[in-house]
Amino acid sequence: MLCICMVSQAKLALSSVCSDGMVLQQNTEAVIWGTADAGAQVTVIPSWNGKSYKGKADSEGRWSVKVETPAGSYKAYTISVKGAGGSLKLNDVLIGEVWLASGQSNMQMPMSGFFNCPVENAMEYICAPAATEKIRMFNVPAIQSYEPLDNVDAVWKGADYDSRRWMSAVAYFFALELNQMLDIPVGIVSCAYGGARIESWLPKEILETYPDEDLSREAIEARIHYHRPYLMYNAMLNPVMGYTIKGFIWYQGCSNVGKHDQFCDRMTTLVNHWRECWGDSEAKLPFYMVELAPYRNKPYDPTSYFALLRKAQHETAHSIPNSGIVVTNDLVESYEQDNIHPAKKKEVGDRLAWLALNRDYGYAALPCYSPEAVKCVSLAAGNEIGVELTHCDNGLSRWMEIQGLEVAGSEGIFYPVTYAYFEWETKVLRIRSEFVHDPCQVRYGWGDFKPGNLKNTEGLPVSPFWLRLEK
Repeated sequence: MLCICMVSQAKLALSSVCSDGMVLQQNTEAVIWGTADAGAQVTVIPSWNGKSYKGKADSEGRWSVKVETPAGSYKAYTISVKGAGGSLKLNDVLIGEVWLASGQSNMQMPMSGFFNCPVENAMEYICAPAATEKIRMFNVPAIQSYEPLDNVDAVWKGADYDSRRWMSAVAYFFALELNQMLDIPVGIVSCAYGGARIESWLPKEILETYPDEDLSREAIEARIHYHRPYLMYNAMLNPVMGYTIKGFIWYQGCSNVGKHDQFCDRMTTLVNHWRECWGDSEAKLPFYMVELAPYRNKPYDPTSYFALLRKAQHETAHSIPNSGIVVTNDLVESYEQDNIHPAKKKEVGDRLAWLALNRDYGYAALPCYSPEAVKCVSLAAGNEIGVELTHCDNGLSRWMEIQGLEVAGSEGIFYPVTYAYFEWETKVLRIRSEFVHDPCQVRYGWGDFKPGNLKNTEGLPVSPFWLRLEK
């Protein structure tokens, strides 16, 4: 009888992401799921209201239950799960805001950095007082699988010295900014794989519609591991798919450089599919992306494929409902031109958080958008050209010692411009060069590695652009 009881109890289990220390999304119906005997009734009872929420395992033994969650706080709760002749208990459960962070290495990069790639000022934050009730992260291991996995070997960890070193730096700083502004717990499901392509995060059935994707086992095995299709989707995303979240943050693109012509379509497909997997048919879950930082692509190619990919990223962010993108053109040093992992990660996390705070948490007055070039305009002075900029109501941060700005005439030769004046009335940046007498093209930050230092007065950098004078 004891053996029979133990077998029965062993079949009642929770998903690995539904575990001790978890953070549940506040003020919603949060999903909790696991496995049990096929057809078994499962009851979930959270301590914050004592209500019973019931579910039933399907023919494969999978069950899920939605529980109503209260407003976020630092109070720790428990959740009891009963069914199939056994019972389980989740401890130290917090209620707050939950986001999923994904992409490739610049999202995966931990606070401790990679080899020869530090995170700027990391020790200041790693050695800060423990904040296990403020920030928690579920760090999905970087693994692959040809078949969808249901669980991963991971647990929720709170921010202290031991765990903070291995947390995604971008995601940690994002969570830190949210926590400081909202004063409630922030949970991050970190699901990133260094070098992953968009196609790594899409299911096999979608990739089968792409003629350029060879999905034979031989072809997949022949690829470098981080370029393989759908294996990360199966092994890493599938186990956490559907966990109730507020939205997504995404830092990826390097491995799709050179495929800018298909980037927008495939990235849109990814966002739509992920939202569908989370039951979001109305695009209520925001999807915030990070622009590729300047990097000297090798071997050097005058086509500037990184610049073209950035352009595609911005076009994608503008075309997808409830999306946005943060600019990183100012976040590299000259010595980092060969480093695909620039050190300034706090600024990236902060800018992602400002997007979320402005758009999702009621801080409408908080600046979160980078200035963008709308079009070139002719000016009365024939040797000047103007560029209309958005999100510069209070002007730009400088008009001298500008980096990254260039102008060209009809001959197509670009010359650097270090002085340009931004007009308050017209919101036009007036540009000229003594070497260009008939300016008709302007570009800024355009190149694989072409950092700039133009920002609005709130400190948000101007987005890279290449514009031609409209005739």
